[in-house]
Amino acid sequence: MNNIAAKLRARRAESRTRRAVNRAIDTAASHTVRQELIAIAQAHKVHMR
Repeated sequence: MNNIAAKLRARRAESRTRRAVNRAIDTAASHTVRQELIAIAQAHKVHMR
């Protein structure tokens, strides 16, 4: 049962991270910053954009 709970917590944390990164990309101050955020997210293999 603990394993299932841990998987759910990990999935929720990943979802929160994905939403935060997407929000940061959407509200980036400039195009250059937006591109940098996308590059960083892709480099970390976080399935963003």
